[in-house]
Amino acid sequence: MNGKQVSVGVLTKEWPPAIYGGAGVHVKELVSALSRESGVSTSVHCFGTPREDARGYELQPPYDQINPALQSLLIDSDMALNLGNVDIAHSHTWYANFAGYLASKMHRIPHVITAHSLEPLRPWKAEQLGGGYVISSWVEKMCYEAADAIISVSDGMKADILKSYPSLNPEKIVTILNGIDTEKFSPQRNLAIEAKYGITSTYALFVGRITRQKGLAHLLRAWKEVPSNFALVLAAGSPDEPMVGAEVESLIAELKESRPNIVWIKEMLPHDELVALLSGAHVFVCPSMYEPLGIVNLEAMACETAVVASRVGGIPEVVVDGSTGILVTYGSDGKKFETA
Repeated sequence: MNGKQVSVGVLTKEWPPAIYGGAGVHVKELVSALSRESGVSTSVHCFGTPREDARGYELQPPYDQINPALQSLLIDSDMALNLGNVDIAHSHTWYANFAGYLASKMHRIPHVITAHSLEPLRPWKAEQLGGGYVISSWVEKMCYEAADAIISVSDGMKADILKSYPSLNPEKIVTILNGIDTEKFSPQRNLAIEAKYGITSTYALFVGRITRQKGLAHLLRAWKEVPSNFALVLAAGSPDEPMVGAEVESLIAELKESRPNIVWIKEMLPHDELVALLSGAHVFVCPSMYEPLGIVNLEAMACETAVVASRVGGIPEVVVDGSTGILVTYGSDGKKFETA
């Protein structure tokens, strides 16, 4: 760097307090880590209302009523206009990739993408975005092919990128596994927090958004075969779209008819409660259909809780089958997956 301060414009949809997934957690921790580097300065550009620690971008009526994918493109355009004073544009998820793409063209700066997921491998997003899924897929493909560098969160993710976008030069993709702060995640069981949520017996824990990708419906159907003395705690909210939300709610209601120890926590858990529930769980369950890495698996293992997870994406790179957890093969046969 020759002693020069490098300024990075971090482009993201999620930023505190609006974090609902692993990508948002990653961005928050990345910016925190970069702030400790003497040769790097960061500015965060995010979706939403103004914040003290970031520049927020939101649309005014009537544009806030149009297709969500088109809303993202308009917000990205505004972001790009304000990146003329940074050395590198670093974008996260397709929602913000277009801002990095435009900034690279407008301001002649490098655009780096961190790949958290891929649209071609999430066809169920069409339920959430409608016609917007065509837009998100187009945006992602264009931005990946034009990016100066791509950071993959696992080797499995890198393989998926090259399979989805075969024209990419493999040399511009580098794998940097996601990590967590083990000072924030360590065994800290708290019986008072378990009592707060009515947990009175040995339990398994699921933490995640209600979306097809997370495979929650598979878990709920499989749980019918689990002995009724084991409780199931679901920290699950923010359904991507009404259909999957209704399906999950129906399956939970059905389970509750035959057993009393199904606990559904719909709001996002405060950090101390999340750590306590991870620490107290007999097992953490991650039934994802698609998962580039799965930060929450790392969080569970840091709390010394074994993981039962799908053998998909980057999960096998962090969950060692038979050692730190158990991996279950996911395939096209949902019933076979549920009974494995």
